Amino acid sequence: MSKKVDTMIYHIYLKDKCLYHSLSEESFQDHWEMLCNMIDLLNNGYNKEDLSYTAVNLPKKEEVCSSSY
Repeated sequence: MSKKVDTMIYHIYLKDKCLYHSLSEESFQDHWEMLCNMIDLLNNGYNKEDLSYTAVNLPKKEEVCSSSY
């Protein structure tokens, strides 16, 4: 049995520089939270408004479900 599945990936930017690309939802959440916390802690000239991300919905692909024997 198979079904079509959406895949969402994320890219995180600091100003115009890509810091992380092609992250899964879970990885994105972890990285985003860490970066927001780091910017609050560090006095490095950046602020949260300098962080941005894009979410990309990849075309549906065929997912093959293994059958039990």
